[in-house]
Amino acid sequence: MAEDEKRAAVAEATEATEDAARRPSASPTEKSEPNSEPFSYDEDDSFARQGDQPRTPTAIEHDLNVTEDDLLEAKELASQYTLEEVRDIMIRVRRIHEKDPNFPTTVIEKVKTFLDNDAIFENPDQHQHLIQEMKLEAALVTSNSPYSEVRAVVSNKDDPKTPCSTIRSWAIGLIFSVLLAFINQLFDIRQPAIRVMANVAQLLAYPIGKAAERWLPDKGFTLFGVRHTLNPGPFSKKEHMLITIMANVAYNTPYTNYIIWVQYLPQYFDQPYASHFAYQLLIALATNFIGYGIAGICRRFLVYPSYCVWPASLVTIALNSAFHTDMNPPVGGPFRSIWRISRIKFFYLMFAAMFVWFWFPNYIWVSLSKFNWISWIAPGHRDLNIVTGINNGLGLNPFPTWDWNVLLWDSADPLMVPFFSTLNRFIGVFASFWVVLIFWYKNVYNTGYLPINTNRVFDRFAQLYNITKATDDHGLFNAEKYESYSPPYLGAGNVVIYMFFFAIYTSTLTYAALYHRHEIAMGFKALFYSLRLKKKPVKDERVLDVHNRLMRAYPEVPEWWYMLCLAIAIAFGISGIVGWDTHTSPGVVFWGLALCVIFVIPVGIIKAMTGIEVTLNVLAEFVGGSWVDGNALAMNYFKSFGYVTCAHAIWFCNDLKLAHYVKIPPRQTFVAQMVATFLSTIVCIGVLNFQMNSINNVCTPEAQYKLTCPGVNTFFTASVLWGTVGPQKIFGHRGQYSQTLIGFPLGVVIVVLIWALNKKFPKWTWARQLHPVVILYGGIVWAPYNMSYVWPSVPIAYFSWIYLKTRFLGLWSKYNFVLSAAWSCGIAISGIIIFFSLQYTETDFNWWGNNVSEMGCEGSACALKTLGPGEWFGPGPGQFN
Repeated sequence: MAEDEKRAAVAEATEATEDAARRPSASPTEKSEPNSEPFSYDEDDSFARQGDQPRTPTAIEHDLNVTEDDLLEAKELASQYTLEEVRDIMIRVRRIHEKDPNFPTTVIEKVKTFLDNDAIFENPDQHQHLIQEMKLEAALVTSNSPYSEVRAVVSNKDDPKTPCSTIRSWAIGLIFSVLLAFINQLFDIRQPAIRVMANVAQLLAYPIGKAAERWLPDKGFTLFGVRHTLNPGPFSKKEHMLITIMANVAYNTPYTNYIIWVQYLPQYFDQPYASHFAYQLLIALATNFIGYGIAGICRRFLVYPSYCVWPASLVTIALNSAFHTDMNPPVGGPFRSIWRISRIKFFYLMFAAMFVWFWFPNYIWVSLSKFNWISWIAPGHRDLNIVTGINNGLGLNPFPTWDWNVLLWDSADPLMVPFFSTLNRFIGVFASFWVVLIFWYKNVYNTGYLPINTNRVFDRFAQLYNITKATDDHGLFNAEKYESYSPPYLGAGNVVIYMFFFAIYTSTLTYAALYHRHEIAMGFKALFYSLRLKKKPVKDERVLDVHNRLMRAYPEVPEWWYMLCLAIAIAFGISGIVGWDTHTSPGVVFWGLALCVIFVIPVGIIKAMTGIEVTLNVLAEFVGGSWVDGNALAMNYFKSFGYVTCAHAIWFCNDLKLAHYVKIPPRQTFVAQMVATFLSTIVCIGVLNFQMNSINNVCTPEAQYKLTCPGVNTFFTASVLWGTVGPQKIFGHRGQYSQTLIGFPLGVVIVVLIWALNKKFPKWTWARQLHPVVILYGGIVWAPYNMSYVWPSVPIAYFSWIYLKTRFLGLWSKYNFVLSAAWSCGIAISGIIIFFSLQYTETDFNWWGNNVSEMGCEGSACALKTLGPGEWFGPGPGQFN
């Protein structure tokens, strides 16, 4: 059969599934109650046997990594497939998922066995057991997601008539957008800062939406044939998710506000024009909306493919499903237990438990948060504290915390991120641990004179680097002052971070080329056909994905909408740079954008598959600082248009995947994101101007309300270090850290080695779980974080993703992501109350349990070597350039 005929046959075979899927129905978590009797096949069913041995339904469920309900749903469709259709589907499944660490290893091995054995197709009657299992797998792939974690929370059915973009959803969404933007901008410069995340809005939106459903009248108007009413009926999960998406794009404050702070304030660059509202608005909108334009263009690479799971989105959807699910099927658990508690009751119970518990490690007994109990044995013992300490050490501690929030420090929730990702990151942390230790004890790069795991920059006197001693009154580099003062020095952990950062960037590109070239080519092909004036139907692998087929019921966002958004945003950026005295070429917008374009797809694929985000901040500082040596402001602009736009594009793709999973019409998502972002940008800039003009001594130690701007100070230091002093003096020829550039080739070598290992030994299933980029990502944990922030996630992730998921898939599917959402919301609400009721009013709880973790070297970092009065390390004045 010709290739086109095969694909047509597959599309035909899935047509029935697509029609059925579009009918109103419950989510997969709302599927029919499981049979009260054990699931069984007739003994003479061929797919219940393997060889001569009958196979139990439990064994089939385990091998295919499916629940009983999923298997029942797939059985009917499986009977419709011919052997040729199954072969065609499996060829594409193997092509897409063979190197996918999220895809079940047992299934891919069965697929290989099926495709590589010609005897199966020559004598199918002798291999009925394998053929029937492959038919079941083909049915699962085409009627649902190939991933059990997605099947657990995402419905494979949709009702296009479900209300979504309603008056009440817009009203609630915009209110939360304003509130989150206001609070986060107001307290962004406080120490400690407070952040209200989108999950708080998602949690509070539900009772507000239900109240609107109950009390608002059914009054409205008709526009273009569509009825718009205050109360269109029950508050739907699509309305709830649209509100969440609006809050998700609004809670992040504009990154360009950091530029405004360091430009305007007299203790920094003292440039009064930075207070102009139009200038602030133009550069803020530019970075935000460039991200939208890129996200829209990249959605065929990062949103539509089924292998782009986006683990973080599953937690959000799980909370959404918990609120809007009425069905409550019982599931089996350990020790033959049956769990009958509903998802929403489970959520409330776990939410309350975390809400209460969070008071202990964060107020009542804060030493439980950083549980450095080994240091309590000998607080002044340098070596013990260096190895095991959590505040100023490397955190080698078997029980380092009782605070769930510690495990969420980089959004790597062990219940959300797949186990292979958590384990690979820990491998990288453990390997880099020895590098940091050796660097410090061997005094490599003079790190022995400095704290081992600090993110601060020091001078040759082992004091914090005073940037004013190397710059003039306008913050510009002064060579004479610099040469009489000191080059900047980094601690051991910070040096290792930069080396691994360099390795991550080359490994990201190499990984994308070796592991995902086929998928990237497929995305470019789809993008090319979408831009053609004369559209032709295109057959591709996405026909296998039920969510893509369901989304065909809604009009797609035209490419020119995103292109226009991108063009306008670029114009805003150029206007902001050219219209004011920035001493910066508008070319910085295009060069920064070029960096983003190169990395956005590889970084996005890694984020979508592993939950780990590779940030481009160090690369943007390195490249931008080299390109505009001596101009800190130009480097900041390069970083904004290179790193921040890429990060925004990734975040917006995550929101697009949320909408894709919940089946929100793409055009409604587009408008909601645009409006919420524009409104939140206006609010943030308004609050910024209030802070700059109305708060006395803002961003100084004497500031009111603890608005001392720790993030702004760090941003200013990085600006001068990378922009004014420049990376050439630090990492260039004869720079003190030039050898760390070995990270660039190291990243390529590690990816190629792991890729070659998988090619040479394809049956080594453990090698398939190695992810080179995530391993290298573990090397950037240090300074100021350490192993204590990563290690506890490993046993928790193993228990969730390996033990529970493989033995009690129904239990795991029902509760895992709900538990993650419940604990995150409990922390958020409890944290807000603690902050405003106690920390904001400086109501301290002073006792041994709150002070013991700050004793000895954990209170004040210890160094390996000390300097006497008048002594320094490294070259002296006139000996460095």
